[in-house]
Amino acid sequence: MIRWAAGGSKAASASSCSRAGFGARSGSGTGSSTLLPSLSLPLLVALAFFSCSLPGAACHLHRDRPRLTGGPQGRHVRSYNHLQGDIRRRKLFSFQKFFLRIDINGKVNGTKSKDDPLSILEITSVDVGVVAIKGLNSNYYLAISKKGELYGAREFGVDCTLKERIEENGYNTYASAEWRNKKRQMFVGLNVHGKPLRGKKTRRKNTATHFLPIVV
Repeated sequence: MIRWAAGGSKAASASSCSRAGFGARSGSGTGSSTLLPSLSLPLLVALAFFSCSLPGAACHLHRDRPRLTGGPQGRHVRSYNHLQGDIRRRKLFSFQKFFLRIDINGKVNGTKSKDDPLSILEITSVDVGVVAIKGLNSNYYLAISKKGELYGAREFGVDCTLKERIEENGYNTYASAEWRNKKRQMFVGLNVHGKPLRGKKTRRKNTATHFLPIVV
């Protein structure tokens, strides 16, 4: 058998060497059984280290996992453009058949003319359910003072923040987001003559405070 392996082809020699190596790993042979414990442990350690060094290895998964924190690597924060910064051009047509207008002096009243350029308003969302209303041509903001007076403000301030709500009849109401009268909300309103109402006398169910937004 030995002479055949020595005189055989290189393929046979390689095959016998391969079989011998396999026998050493499988534990057949007395010499190889003593060599196995000394080689298997370093070999396993080397293989484990090599597998961890590979990109995308399992031991790196915990470091590559995105952190759900509030920082730049955290959960994406949604931006609601329809709630903040959205500008709508509208005319506010009151239940009393007047278009709300803000003139060049900041005076607020109503007009029957549907072509009055001072009745064109820009409604801007500044928070959830809160808007600012500005005259497009007068550059005055619609405002309600602490006393409930309706006026035009040159600069945007707390008086200019209005709560917008759609009522059951389909009309909108606009109440001061900052001021109340004895815990009662104060609303933008026009009387039957197109004159502004004092906020202290307004109520949500009063149709004088109801406006229909009309697209310009």
